Amino acid sequence: MDDIEQQRKIASEILKSLNYLVVTAASGEEAVAYLKSSSADLVLLDMIMDPGMDGLETYRRIIHDQPGQKAVIASGYAENIRVEEAIRLGVGKYIRKPYSIKNLGEVIKQVLASR
Repeated sequence: MDDIEQQRKIASEILKSLNYLVVTAASGEEAVAYLKSSSADLVLLDMIMDPGMDGLETYRRIIHDQPGQKAVIASGYAENIRVEEAIRLGVGKYIRKPYSIKNLGEVIKQVLASR
């Protein structure tokens, strides 16, 4: 989930190159709606979204319906109190943008392997 089309495309292409099946969402609202009728092994959430729900609020709504949903928060900004709150709620990892194929792949693999 990312509000910037180019960022969604980059993340999607990276994940596809690592053999993941990818569905993208342009907003937190779109991601929450998708997960109401479908499942995902992991969600990659952009922290800063404009307009609409940010990554933290999106994750709160997702875990309301799917407790334990695995997730990674991504942001081009330094880790802050909202990222810390998302991690406290169960987000597996925080990854700083721009990320490399190797870095994103490792973080996704670690979170998927976690309990």
